[in-house]
Amino acid sequence: MTTTATRPLPGGSVSIWEAAHAADARRPRSLQTQLGASDTICMRRAGYILAGTVATNQPDKKAAILGTYIHTGLLEDARREYGWLVERTVQDETIRGHIDVVQLDAATAGRLPKRHRPRVAAEVLTVEDTKTKSGRIWDRVVRFGPTAAEMRQVLLYASVLSTVGFADIPGQRYLHRLGPVAVARIRFRFVNRDTGEEFVEEFPFDPWLAAEARWWVERAIEAQTPEELRRDHDGPGLSTICDNCAFLSACWPDAPTGGPAQTLLISDDEDRARALDRYVRARERGREAEQVKKLVRAMVDASPEGNYGANHLGWEGGNEKDEADVEAMVGAFEDADLPVPMVPDQEAMVRIMRRAGMTVPMRKAGKKSARSIKVSTARSAA
Repeated sequence: MTTTATRPLPGGSVSIWEAAHAADARRPRSLQTQLGASDTICMRRAGYILAGTVATNQPDKKAAILGTYIHTGLLEDARREYGWLVERTVQDETIRGHIDVVQLDAATAGRLPKRHRPRVAAEVLTVEDTKTKSGRIWDRVVRFGPTAAEMRQVLLYASVLSTVGFADIPGQRYLHRLGPVAVARIRFRFVNRDTGEEFVEEFPFDPWLAAEARWWVERAIEAQTPEELRRDHDGPGLSTICDNCAFLSACWPDAPTGGPAQTLLISDDEDRARALDRYVRARERGREAEQVKKLVRAMVDASPEGNYGANHLGWEGGNEKDEADVEAMVGAFEDADLPVPMVPDQEAMVRIMRRAGMTVPMRKAGKKSARSIKVSTARSAA
């Protein structure tokens, strides 16, 4: 279970987060039992949801709730100002979800009653997903766009909309009567939670990629048990997604106390051999990457700061360092009639004893050195 330390509240006041978590637990999305497109972040997690597994963990949801508040407010304002279709439900026999934004093209909008038409029609029918992101990962978002799971989520929304149409539920039956609609574009709108910066990326809707997303869901549905399905992330301590998963304990039920849960992934020497092969390959790729970074660093050493293509070059450091003036401090101590500290210098004493050929007396420190891995070529049995 993930927890966040908080200061005691004065006067026995309740936390505002208790209300926020209670409200979040009552939201339709939290009560939904059918697999949602947003649940396709991990195949095994999808398996637990499909199997009706009771949540084993209660991760801290403050960041997610804040994101929901921002998300809801922005979409509602966009609905009022632009006439966008926001938070519209799509559903078929396997997937249920809420599309953040659907922008209708002129031909499709013309089939609706006038009062339901957008103020300005889109060039092509577009399915949009809005995501709030922290400033900590913003650079990665702008550089690399949506993750595979985020792309799969929007493709599933667009796939259902193009094959079934809007769900037949109160409040959108006028949209359901349109039937399947011709989705032509998907869009991601990322919003930085720290600065409000906005980044938009668009892709043509690809039916083949949508079919691949469907295949992913079908594999999860066909599994007899969730444990048959792969884990798509690295596990507790190595993945934020795993650390904040409601099924963490179910997924890693026999994790050793005080050790990494990932030890469960090793059952025999073949597993160890494969793992070490991965380690060596990754280490070599890391060496090559470090060498490239050193080369580029040397190449641009004389270059001024500025934008070069998609990247900005900046320089940090290069300033003179300050250090304590020991002689001046001794003088200041003596002027103030303060005793000058005479604590033995352990490092200096060790150096002097070793230079003199003396044995340095040692004692157990009551601590253990850090345990590091060392992988080298296998030794011969001879």
